[in-house]
Amino acid sequence: MNIIPQLLHLRFIRKINLILIICFGLAGCYSRPQLPEGDRDNGGLYLPGGFEALVAVDSLGGGPMPETQQNPWAGRRPSSDGKQPKPFRSNQGKPRIGQPQRNYFGSRSIDVNNQGDVYVKLRVSTPNGKANAALRDTDGDGKLDSIVYWGEYQSGQYGNAMNIHNGYIYYSSELYVFRSKLIPGTLLPEAKIDTIVIDDGPPHEHITKPLAFDGKGHMFVGWGAGSNSCQEFNRVSGSKGMGDPDDAENGCPLLDDHGGIWMFDEDKLNQHQGDGVKYATGLRSLVAMNWDNASNSLYTVMHGTDDFALTWPEYYDYWQGAMLPSEEFFKVPQGFDAGWPYYYYDHMQKKKLLAPEYGGDGKKAGNGATAGQPLVGFPGHFAPNGLLFYKGDQFPARYRNGAFIAFHGSTNRPPYPQAGYIVAFVPMKDGVVTGSWEIFADGFGGMDTIPTAPDANYRPMGLAEGSDGSLYVGDTQKGKIWRIMFKGNKNTFGKQQLAGMEKRKQTASNIKAPDREKDNLENALAATNSAVYATYCRACHQSNGMGDGSRFPPLAESEWVNGDKTKLAELVLNGLSGPITVKGVSYNEVMPAHGSFLNDEQIAQVLTYIRQNFGNQSDAVTAAEVAKTRAK
Repeated sequence: MNIIPQLLHLRFIRKINLILIICFGLAGCYSRPQLPEGDRDNGGLYLPGGFEALVAVDSLGGGPMPETQQNPWAGRRPSSDGKQPKPFRSNQGKPRIGQPQRNYFGSRSIDVNNQGDVYVKLRVSTPNGKANAALRDTDGDGKLDSIVYWGEYQSGQYGNAMNIHNGYIYYSSELYVFRSKLIPGTLLPEAKIDTIVIDDGPPHEHITKPLAFDGKGHMFVGWGAGSNSCQEFNRVSGSKGMGDPDDAENGCPLLDDHGGIWMFDEDKLNQHQGDGVKYATGLRSLVAMNWDNASNSLYTVMHGTDDFALTWPEYYDYWQGAMLPSEEFFKVPQGFDAGWPYYYYDHMQKKKLLAPEYGGDGKKAGNGATAGQPLVGFPGHFAPNGLLFYKGDQFPARYRNGAFIAFHGSTNRPPYPQAGYIVAFVPMKDGVVTGSWEIFADGFGGMDTIPTAPDANYRPMGLAEGSDGSLYVGDTQKGKIWRIMFKGNKNTFGKQQLAGMEKRKQTASNIKAPDREKDNLENALAATNSAVYATYCRACHQSNGMGDGSRFPPLAESEWVNGDKTKLAELVLNGLSGPITVKGVSYNEVMPAHGSFLNDEQIAQVLTYIRQNFGNQSDAVTAAEVAKTRAK
């Protein structure tokens, strides 16, 4: 009997078994997609072990500054038939103070198609009026080397949706929701733009229009509140809240048509708010919103109110003002009420408290337990601007169906370091949070301590998942886009790979709870710093007078600061509501009437301070001059 064939057969079987063992042991026996090499420094990011990052595109724009910087849509309101108003000029694009001083367009929201093409909602339009971009990798190296700008429509810096859905790409401006039909195999969609939803305006704070789709023909649109806390006098110290928190029929009047989420038909054109269904309420400011198919539910992360220490100093010190109120991550069923403006969440006390505008003092709960409760309460002012539920299998299994949240970063935490500027991860299963929130990506700010928002190198916002499971992250400052990939062993991924990020959560100044004394940056300020400015102005205009880079204008070399003293005094005394152009850029936030709580001497002091600091060299303002202006 010839035993040689049998021996050869046994030897072959052993080799196969050995190969299988190696496969399971070294590769986790999963099919790894063909991924490009990550950058040696991960594009400046800190990531868990086994992850790599590639800078897919370094910036969008970056050319010389345009001669004309006026917002072409400033003051234009939408028409009822869905037709867009004509712009004053076709040239926009000047970056906010604090951006790198080139004509960068920035990236608000992003999405990725099955071919790896990336679509971007720009923060500001190009000089020739294009508000979107389409990016493609033409040579397979992972770099998005082909950039085409497209889409002329009323935009504005707060429009923030870019969603590929059912053969269309949906995107929003401050007052509209649009869509364009995608052409299979072609980078750009059809030139025709459909108007889906019209906000009758006018523009106001928190006017972003985030979108989500349930896969059943419904589109959800966030409708910001247009107020900080529904005060009688918005953002004025001590001003009471409007309405009764215990009487739904006589509550905050803003909640009638703002401060919530409306549901629309995703295919019907030229809808107005009244054509939709009010799906949820009590939501102050929404930018991060998404639908999770795994739990068949809508989710959002709400921006909490601003300036507790400024508006209610008798109840909150600066440290509490920096930490509170929490940014709240909600699961949103139909009929949900998150509780704004009557209640806020305190992640340190782990409960909803009565807002100071309605009689709260930082301790009273009132009926807070009856308001919608968050899944997670994040530290205050982190600024949640992006939300994505991970569905791929490139990352370790613990990430599947969990939530990635992009925190754009705070602007109003003085005198403590600004915080956020990260991508966080919340582990979830079937819509239930299964563990503490984690730091997934850090390093966007580019420095250990961020004194003011414009000091940050980058601010993450847009999140998208590629068909291969890569996570894309976009930046609003320059439009930089990172592609994050997993190259490690999925089977052994765990505490060891997460340890470095957990340490950053406890120690990084943009993430940890600041030490009341050691982290107080005011201790290092020059003695010439105005006490009035530090108390009432710094949160918006920043310690360096450069503004926050997006919402609040600069004082440095401002024509308003260095111009007519009477007009400047009138502005500070009486406040301002509506668009204002500073150094060629339009802003649309509320300026409180400081004359209602500051005396003439205090206003003269702060006006003199800003006119003689931040590079300004104008003459002083006296209390007598302020009194004369007040008496008019």
